[in-house]
Amino acid sequence: MTQQDPPGLDLARLRAHLDEQAPGLVKGELTGEVVEGGRSNLTYVVSDGASRWVVRRPPLGHVLPTAHDMAREHKVISGLRTTKVPVPATVTLCQDTAVIGAPFYVMEFVEGTPYRSRAELEALGPQRTAAIADSLVDTLVDLHAVVPEEVGLGDFGRPEGFLERQLRRWKKQLDSSRSRDIEGIDQLHDRLAKHLPASGAPAIVHGDYRLDNVLVDGTDKITAVLDWEMSTLGDPLTDLALLVAYAERGKVNLEVVSNVSTAPGYPGVDEVVARYTQRSGRDISALNWYVGFAFFKLAVILEGIFYRFSKGQTVGAGFDKIGEAVAPLVALGNETLKD
Repeated sequence: MTQQDPPGLDLARLRAHLDEQAPGLVKGELTGEVVEGGRSNLTYVVSDGASRWVVRRPPLGHVLPTAHDMAREHKVISGLRTTKVPVPATVTLCQDTAVIGAPFYVMEFVEGTPYRSRAELEALGPQRTAAIADSLVDTLVDLHAVVPEEVGLGDFGRPEGFLERQLRRWKKQLDSSRSRDIEGIDQLHDRLAKHLPASGAPAIVHGDYRLDNVLVDGTDKITAVLDWEMSTLGDPLTDLALLVAYAERGKVNLEVVSNVSTAPGYPGVDEVVARYTQRSGRDISALNWYVGFAFFKLAVILEGIFYRFSKGQTVGAGFDKIGEAVAPLVALGNETLKD
């Protein structure tokens, strides 16, 4: 390895692989850097001085390959390339761990900004902010309108029993992170389990759909939807509900979660839901259950981070405050589901 290699990416080996898989693509010596992006997978931007590409691989030292499945990410992005959903073009998938030490895939670099804060949107003004938020909803509708079988994704997941499995999965996650009493969290889980709704028509679900997981260009057009590591076939209202829950997070003082929905011009929750419903034609009569589940899921995710932080296994700005946000999220979940 050379000094220019970012952690977890041997640029010389990557270059040799690309020369073999896509002869003539790379014109010069590669440089690379790690960039933010994704819940846990590593994202790099590499360049030969003339062109840029993005490389995705699992985190260093990961122990759960099924949670960091590069082939799944590559498959969904490749499948959506022919649809209205903007995604980067894929270059190659490599599952041979001998190349860089882990499976990885390469895709084109797409220009755009992942808006993460109210301040960034405030600089654009209310009118542009509203247009971007509307596009975010419309793109989600486009995703949920894709017929999986028509784009080679008919076997991308098991829609039957999706909600039950999701609830079971996040309860298991909670149980593995228990280190303190959290008022109301078991009550929230039990309410969700008792009132499990019947899912409508299945769709491709992103799993973590929000404004800072898409790229927006200078004309306020969404150029790419990113971070597909939690995508599957399932109930599309889980995506809408998470968008709602992220918007409602303004009620919770949590610095590490994006606060874009508080920017002037950003549509209210009712407007977001109305736009999605009108454009998708989906039945949202049980949406409160999905929003309650979204708060439960976010609470479990943050409790897991708090648990690892308290054990000295996670470092980073704001992690010391994350534990304080769990109880308010649980309270919002129970409030959403109250009879």
